[in-house]
Amino acid sequence: MSGDDLTPEQREIVAAVRDFVDRDVVPVASDLEHADEYPEALVETMREMGLFGTTIPEEYGGLGLGLDTYALIVMELSRGWVTLSGILNGSFIAATMIRLHGTDAQRDRFLPLLAAGDLRSSFSMTEPHAGSDVQSIRTVAVRDGDEYVLTGQKMWVTNGWRSGIVMLLAKTDPTAVPAHTGMTGFIVEKEPRTSLPGLEIPMPGLPKLGYKGVESTELVFDGFRVPASSVLGGEDGVGQGFKYFMSGIEVGRVNVAARGVGVAQAALDDAVRYAREREAFGKPIAHHQAVQLMLAKMATRAEAARLLTVQAARAKASGARADLEAGMAKYFATEAAQDNSLDCMRIHGGYGYSLEYRPERYYRDAPLLLIGEGSNEIQQLIIARRLLERAGG
Repeated sequence: MSGDDLTPEQREIVAAVRDFVDRDVVPVASDLEHADEYPEALVETMREMGLFGTTIPEEYGGLGLGLDTYALIVMELSRGWVTLSGILNGSFIAATMIRLHGTDAQRDRFLPLLAAGDLRSSFSMTEPHAGSDVQSIRTVAVRDGDEYVLTGQKMWVTNGWRSGIVMLLAKTDPTAVPAHTGMTGFIVEKEPRTSLPGLEIPMPGLPKLGYKGVESTELVFDGFRVPASSVLGGEDGVGQGFKYFMSGIEVGRVNVAARGVGVAQAALDDAVRYAREREAFGKPIAHHQAVQLMLAKMATRAEAARLLTVQAARAKASGARADLEAGMAKYFATEAAQDNSLDCMRIHGGYGYSLEYRPERYYRDAPLLLIGEGSNEIQQLIIARRLLERAGG
């Protein structure tokens, strides 16, 4: 990836993360992934580097950096192992939502802990029957004095077992029309690595094709009580949950796009390396035009994905509406990851199908990116609608 468009500070940060990835992540990622083992040591290093506080303001103990810098960090982490960026993402989205929509008390309480990496978060919106159709969620929160009582089932909650807080979307007015006006966000506190009365977290988590090393869980609420102060934004936040969670999803799309860039770049790097080493018909396969054509497409996809993602991150960081840019970046970068992973496997031939080489891991990790933070079919609809809106019709 080119560094010509980066600030000196960004170059320094990217170089530090790149060194960490090359030194500590790449040598162990496949073994950890195959064992489905949580990367405790790598996460601790990320915490010590301050990565959990990348975008949290300095007054709360964070680094106070922009979304574009965060995207660059995610690209590097994902180049080593996409799971690491997923572990980071839960805390990033929570910090963003609390910073933008939380009360002063919520900011003072949670942001320093998130910045230090002492508190991990998960983001919980999806339900067994409600993915892209967010307004059809059934989890309800009923006011009872100074508390809310939560009942419902959430699915595919990354970090759901290890997190200390859950950013949860529920219906406080199930009869509201339109439905989104009756939704409220909650900062649900819980003990990590345990189920609680009224909150069951079935473990081990949901089995997955890829994206291993971090749990994806169910959260089953059955009369779980939380204080009324846990409403994101306080009393003014009641009924605002849909809007708040969509803002979280929008920055999350930049994160997923950056993950796609990282996987696309990793696949390209491995393909170039292998093509220069592997010989066929008396010369390295990199000298055969068929392979060169594949490498050219892979490199173009990776660079275009990077540029789109940085552009989306900068647009969002400026405070402008960026759903078009984020949608384009998420759509293109994740498709690039999928396509590059397959081409990398093809260039490796039989070795690309072997567990001893990395292409098979990229090939299993990439499909999740097509789905996460809104499927790519949804992204295309968002892109088209925004284009038509800008055109005045």
